[in-house]
Amino acid sequence: MISGAEIMVKCLQEEGVKVLFGYPGAVICPFFDELYHTDIKAILVRQEQNAAHCASGYARAISGVGVCVATSGPGALNLITGIATAYMDSIPLVCITGQVRSDVLGRDVFQEADITGACESFVKHSYLVKNTADLPRVFKEAFHIASTGRPGPVLIDVPVDVQTGTIEEFVYPEKVNIIGYKPSVHGHPMQIKRALEMIKTSKRPVICAGGGVLTSGSKPKFREFIEKTGIPVVSTMMGIGIMPSDDPQYVGMLGSHGMKAANITVHNADLVILCGARVGDRAVASPDQVVEHANVIHIDIDPAEIGKNMKTSIPIVGDMKNVLSQLLKDVDYTTPDEWKAQVSEWKKEYAPVPQKFEGYVEPKSFISSLSGMVKPKAIMCADVGQNQIWCANNYRIKDGRFFTSGGMGTMGYSVPAAVGAKIARPNRDVIAVCGDGSFQMSMNELATIAAEGINVKIIVMRNTVLGMVHELQDVHYGSRYAITELSTVPDFVKLAQAYGIDSAMAYSNEEAEKYAAEMLKSDKPFVLVCNVHPNTTSR
Repeated sequence: MISGAEIMVKCLQEEGVKVLFGYPGAVICPFFDELYHTDIKAILVRQEQNAAHCASGYARAISGVGVCVATSGPGALNLITGIATAYMDSIPLVCITGQVRSDVLGRDVFQEADITGACESFVKHSYLVKNTADLPRVFKEAFHIASTGRPGPVLIDVPVDVQTGTIEEFVYPEKVNIIGYKPSVHGHPMQIKRALEMIKTSKRPVICAGGGVLTSGSKPKFREFIEKTGIPVVSTMMGIGIMPSDDPQYVGMLGSHGMKAANITVHNADLVILCGARVGDRAVASPDQVVEHANVIHIDIDPAEIGKNMKTSIPIVGDMKNVLSQLLKDVDYTTPDEWKAQVSEWKKEYAPVPQKFEGYVEPKSFISSLSGMVKPKAIMCADVGQNQIWCANNYRIKDGRFFTSGGMGTMGYSVPAAVGAKIARPNRDVIAVCGDGSFQMSMNELATIAAEGINVKIIVMRNTVLGMVHELQDVHYGSRYAITELSTVPDFVKLAQAYGIDSAMAYSNEEAEKYAAEMLKSDKPFVLVCNVHPNTTSR
């Protein structure tokens, strides 16, 4: 006989899971007790939301599925923000929650919460397991759904009696056959042909690359396509890292907080090719203005995203890698030199000039300098707020990655995401950049970092305000700073030291760069606090 909890662990082993992130509780104890006897590493976070963010960073770093675990009631509910964050950014997670006994469901017993109902609108799929015998099928399906088509989080809610229940034999399914779930992975040949014809007649094309290029693993094919055609490239925030930042064809991030040259390029193009991008409101505030003068080819694995935010001339549903391979086979196009020259001129003309304040770190130029100091495959985890925009527009990617909460904009994301990324890629530089507001939402994970000896580097931009909202209030609300001033910011240097973590405080770019060099040489975690003027703007 084999118990449900043992089956759950064996399912994870069958899927090759080596690390998971979680927080225990009574109704998930059977699972953790079985996990205790295996080689799967369980990382104890200090709050369940951070378990989901850690799993997200881990998933993105390995280009696979991340796993997080919580107990019922408040434990499961604390996961919600992390699950929603992963859903908006198409990150494959399997989220396992314990649940009260099946026979008391719906009676509002201690720590009962309808987590499958609560998460319905922002999971790719969810399961409430009622029978121990269903566990192997459910886990097999969950990992398959999370990682195929448009990736996303899948929730498995397991009552404690299902974990303690037994069946005679464990058999893990070899295949998955889910009625109604058959993602289209090959672009329609006729649509491919139409797209090639439209590209051939274009005079001012631009490619807008989103996170779908990265999650599909099609970056090499994408690079091959743009090198062959010479088409300029802009990216969404989630698409940062698709190309090296100093590549002549890369114009920058577009959108309300992006580079002016990128926005001008899109608004002057006669063809916009959307590759794995949703083009939400922060990327293109007025999509109707774009389609007035440009044709749009939209390539995406998720048919629901095509045409949702921007009218599309030619929709192509399919896996990005397959579609790019189909386009590469027959594309015969070279971007006109005059268009390339014009885009290059815009890049020079609209290069931002950062403002400086005496006695403070200027964050944009510091981030730019930092990017030249890290290893080529470094992973940058940017939080949300002004620090996110400083990093997105000034961190010069080489062959590394840029992780952030692009869709949901979840403060407190960077530190736990960096923890997950560093565990996944221990030999890479992994840096979390956050503001003093967002850091205080996840600084309890310093305990996890210290306990596990995780060599992450954390940079706190300390400006004593909730910077992005503070800036918004300055522009639109007559400088009435309603509850955005952090008047009681703690001493982050001493806080880090209390956890036994090395730390330093910088009051100038010279100091910041000196401490950053020391930080990057160290094989231990480090917190670098940068004193930033409250009036430093995001752009």
